[in-house]
Amino acid sequence: MQLLSKTNSGLNWLYGSALVFAIAACVGIANEFYWVMLFPAALLVIVTGFYRLDLLMFFAVCVTPISINLAKTGLGIGVSLPSEPIIFGLMLLFVSKVLYDGGIDKKLLYHPVSLAILFHIVWMMVTTITSSMPLVSFKATLAKFCFIVVYFYLATQVFKNIKKIKVFTWCYIVPLVIVIIYTTIVHASYGFTEAAAHHAMIPFYNDHTAYAAVIAMFIPLAFGYIGDPEGSPRSKIWAVLVLIVLLTAVVLSYTRATWISLVAALLCYLVFALRIKTAIIISGIVAVIILFFAFQTRIIMELEQNDEQSSSDYASHVQSMSNITTDPSNVERINRWHSAFRMFDERPWFGWGPGTYMFQYAPFQKTSEKTRISTNFGEGGNAHSEYIGPLSEQGIFGPLTFILIGALVIYRASRMIIYSKDKHLRMLSKGLILGLITYWVHGMLNNFLDTEKASVPFWGFIACLVALEIYHYKKPTLSENKTGV
Repeated sequence: MQLLSKTNSGLNWLYGSALVFAIAACVGIANEFYWVMLFPAALLVIVTGFYRLDLLMFFAVCVTPISINLAKTGLGIGVSLPSEPIIFGLMLLFVSKVLYDGGIDKKLLYHPVSLAILFHIVWMMVTTITSSMPLVSFKATLAKFCFIVVYFYLATQVFKNIKKIKVFTWCYIVPLVIVIIYTTIVHASYGFTEAAAHHAMIPFYNDHTAYAAVIAMFIPLAFGYIGDPEGSPRSKIWAVLVLIVLLTAVVLSYTRATWISLVAALLCYLVFALRIKTAIIISGIVAVIILFFAFQTRIIMELEQNDEQSSSDYASHVQSMSNITTDPSNVERINRWHSAFRMFDERPWFGWGPGTYMFQYAPFQKTSEKTRISTNFGEGGNAHSEYIGPLSEQGIFGPLTFILIGALVIYRASRMIIYSKDKHLRMLSKGLILGLITYWVHGMLNNFLDTEKASVPFWGFIACLVALEIYHYKKPTLSENKTGV
């Protein structure tokens, strides 16, 4: 009788909820408020979040590439649907769970990468308090906090099961391929011109640079899955097909920064393959920096003589990468950088506040540095750099905290690649770190971590590497360690 009573109670709740929804739907349709029809889906998402955060996280990953930023529509609202509301909800659920359970796994909390990320987000909070536009900075910091909480701290716990790392990557790759197919069809309708490549991926990605940057992150992983010792023949065939699609999309994107980032990833792969010692790598980097500053005047003079413009001709397009005199894209980027440095000179310690560059840089432009695509009001966008932008917005510690995260991730991932005897773990580590390297290099010329499109794979890849080290990597013995780099 008690069981029957519980069953009847559950049915009553079901019938009651259905009745309430039916009434709400009728009222909504009568008043042309059709969004009420999404209520059942929203309720399903909420219920799933309470019981299976990992499934909700994977769902958010799946919808991220196909989400639409309403700022690019007639509504003009700066939110990406449906991904960003789901990510915000995930953040609230995970934080609530952590508070209820009494904290985060100490292995994760005190991991060097985790501590660097905490330093990064705490410094953003500090510069939000000192911001010239506190509300703008609060929104930017909250968005970054959501991305980090969900796709680093929650994701590392999900990746305790190593199989879920592949699930995560494929959850992004499959819808990304759908977007690539859509973009290619639109691009083809314009004859695959360079101008059309800039907007063919809208409304899914803001422009071709963000689109190509994300695609490049998954190319090293696709190579890794092809050679995965634990992969089935069918999965390797799918990986080959995906790799062809990704490479084709990068070529058709006409994004020069992405080509540079892939070359950098290839060079890093050779470093791993040839097991070049760390001391030699650092010496080489220092030598290049010294040579640049020693011959910077000559280098700049040579670059100024290049008058190639970006175009549909691939040879000219590649040569235009070093045109800093007449190519509008390159010259405007330098204009933004100079403006950011002037902003930094005025506020070197705390900057102008996260997310404020686009609202503050206009007065810092010089007439002699403006291009035909510059604007007097400075509404043209961000600083086009993951390093120079934070320098103006968060002061000297802005880019330093970001660089510290990268340095620690590369160092600790390299140890796993060199010392681990697990071939599958080495493959995953190599693909993930090379994918991140494409973004860190691309980040010198563009910045997209204020969007969920790039933040999901970026922080997710870092979470994968940290989870691999904490939960799956067997540290070498002292004798084995001596034989490394």
